[in-house]
Amino acid sequence: MAKKSTKKRVKKASVVRRKVPPSTKPIALYYWSTPNGHKISLMLEELGVPYGVHFVDINKGEQFAPAFLKISPNNRIPAIVDPQGPGGRPVSVFESGAILQYLGRKYGRFYPQDERARVQVEEWLFWQVGGLGPMAGQANHFRNYAKEDLAYPKQRYTDEVHRLFGVMNKGLSTRKYLAGSYSIADMACWSWVLSASKYTNLDAFPHLSAWKDRIGARKAVARAKSLGADRRKPVTDEDRKVLFGQRARA
Repeated sequence: MAKKSTKKRVKKASVVRRKVPPSTKPIALYYWSTPNGHKISLMLEELGVPYGVHFVDINKGEQFAPAFLKISPNNRIPAIVDPQGPGGRPVSVFESGAILQYLGRKYGRFYPQDERARVQVEEWLFWQVGGLGPMAGQANHFRNYAKEDLAYPKQRYTDEVHRLFGVMNKGLSTRKYLAGSYSIADMACWSWVLSASKYTNLDAFPHLSAWKDRIGARKAVARAKSLGADRRKPVTDEDRKVLFGQRARA
């Protein structure tokens, strides 16, 4: 990872947004402006806790730097380092779902302690991690990044996103949020729905559309979504070599 991108901090992102102990040290967020990155910037903004941003430019391959590998062995953003982890010792966490759960447990917000309520949150969280994210990601890849115009994968993954939108729409027909109350499950899904709605019209999913707008109207969500958005650039052929076709490294 380039020194500049790993040390630069966004001042606004580090501002305390709610009352926290004065001894609280900022959480380090390793981030790029993508749907997975937005999950964690959104959670941190909603919590209002201090955090510093380490931008990891995935187009330049900064996710493969040895220093980042120690934090995220899968070479993927997002990841965090909490200097005041369990037992007061630093801890690093990779994988967006695990980070959301960790932060929810640490701060006791957006992740209920009641077991029945928690089960519902976890159902939707893992539904996103194992379904909505991967399927929407593949649809986006074949529609926008693949050099070849391949009809079958474009249709296959777009249809699956449509089916998943239907699942969400049905669930949201009787509640404002996926698990009843606003939670990490909604944070995990929101940016992926926003991204996929560019090629999957939400007119057929009125409850999902209302949910998307409801969450998008939250001030913390607007801050989280804008974080680092100006750093994203159109993907070049050189970027493609970095982003796609990677194999195991020694």
